[in-house]
Amino acid sequence: MKKTIVRAVLTTTMLLSMVLGQNVITNAAAVTPIAAATPTTTTTVKSTATPVPIMRDNLSKYGLKKDLELPITVTAGGLSYTLEKFMIYDFKSKDAQNLVKKYDYDSFGVMVSKPKHFIWTKITIKNNSNKIVKRSLNDQKEKWILSLQGKGQLDQIWPKVNVEKLNNKEAFYYYTLKPSEQLTTYQAYLYDQDFNYFAIRLFHDGGFDEKFIVNSPE
Repeated sequence: MKKTIVRAVLTTTMLLSMVLGQNVITNAAAVTPIAAATPTTTTTVKSTATPVPIMRDNLSKYGLKKDLELPITVTAGGLSYTLEKFMIYDFKSKDAQNLVKKYDYDSFGVMVSKPKHFIWTKITIKNNSNKIVKRSLNDQKEKWILSLQGKGQLDQIWPKVNVEKLNNKEAFYYYTLKPSEQLTTYQAYLYDQDFNYFAIRLFHDGGFDEKFIVNSPE
């Protein structure tokens, strides 16, 4: 009888130990190990956008084939003139009339009374001399001339809205440049002739320079 009781106790103890052991294993398996940190790699994407080309002129629209590309620089007597942009508009066009109204330009010039075209230029002038270079009330001598045919000199017109503003960068009326100073600005012209060639001529302090953007066909 005692042996039977002892066996029963041992059997119960063994079963209990097995159950407890299984619980320990099950609980251990349920624990999720912490994953090792993975370094993050940052990829830099380079821009592949193509720069938009700058439209510097519309000469081809008027049948002019360029021999030189803008910008073009001429230098004389310590003054340099760079033509950066040259746009031709029909005088009655919206683009031309917007500029005429904005800067209060006259619809006629010294040489042109009935303009066919309004011409808008972007320029940079630089004083490389040791003297002051200027356009003022008492000094209005033309230093540069733009020509589109033998008798077709462009007629300068002036923005009355800027008459009291010196060295205006939007559209100049008067300017004063000390040695080494430069000015980038805009200038307007009227024109009433046909198109044949395109030349820039600079006269200053006894010096002269010229360049043909479109050569004469003759």
